[in-house]
Amino acid sequence: MYRIGLFLLTNLAIIVVASISLRLLGVDSILANNGMDLDLSALLIFCAVFGFLGSFVSLLLSKFLAKRTSGTQIIGQPQTEEERWLVQTVAELAKKADIGMPEVGIFPAHQSNAFATGWNRNNALVAVSAGLLQRFSRDEVRAVLAHEIGHVANGDMITLSLVQGVVNTFVMFAARVIGFFVDRVVLKNNRGLGLGYWITTVVAEIALGILASTIVMWFSRQREFRADAAGAQLAGRTAMLGALEKLRAETQAQVANEMPETMTAFGISSGWKRKTSKLFMTHPPLEDRIRALKYG
Repeated sequence: MYRIGLFLLTNLAIIVVASISLRLLGVDSILANNGMDLDLSALLIFCAVFGFLGSFVSLLLSKFLAKRTSGTQIIGQPQTEEERWLVQTVAELAKKADIGMPEVGIFPAHQSNAFATGWNRNNALVAVSAGLLQRFSRDEVRAVLAHEIGHVANGDMITLSLVQGVVNTFVMFAARVIGFFVDRVVLKNNRGLGLGYWITTVVAEIALGILASTIVMWFSRQREFRADAAGAQLAGRTAMLGALEKLRAETQAQVANEMPETMTAFGISSGWKRKTSKLFMTHPPLEDRIRALKYG
């Protein structure tokens, strides 16, 4: 979830800043030459340009922001036997997956967690939490790393950017059409774009953005199954299942003990996340992932 959440928040921030800046500069014009009707072609091009811009800038910044926000320490020259093993294991898995050697890092978190990000498959970052290294066996850590390498090899971040770009375009386009309709038909404003247009557009963007995010979440869940399969291929099905079972046991123990519900693993939210609608979950329930890996 960490990787996806950071990407979505960055993307949203870029879209909002771009929209406000263009509005202040007077560039955000969607009217035809007569000043009355919508220029749908121009509007679609405008929305596509800035919809994909936000998505791809988020992608390009993903590794930099992930390092800064997680506190990840990159392993340049391994200082301990554990660090040497970690770098060697990532190198072995990357070679097996036919991708460039990713940067390898450790971030200071007690929770069992790991993530991979980066703008292309040959310039990625793979990081694991200190807590995961402490409590998981080496076979299980290797499986976690294989899962993350699977995300990189499958090009998940790039594909996510394309999906998010399409979603952004749809949301921006539909919100402005709705705003125009309210301004002209409901509020009877026939001069330029009135206050009703701007207010309705903002509200519609928020509402449509929430609804459209279910598409991104669905895509994210499907990619998790694929990354599990890639992890099983790279590290062995038994090890991958063992890692997933360990994660499930930790999650169940955490909920049972009423610990702070912040644990994530492979980016999986625990406890409270299960109570929300599956439409908004970035990752499938662990039970579903284990079942898919066993019988899929």
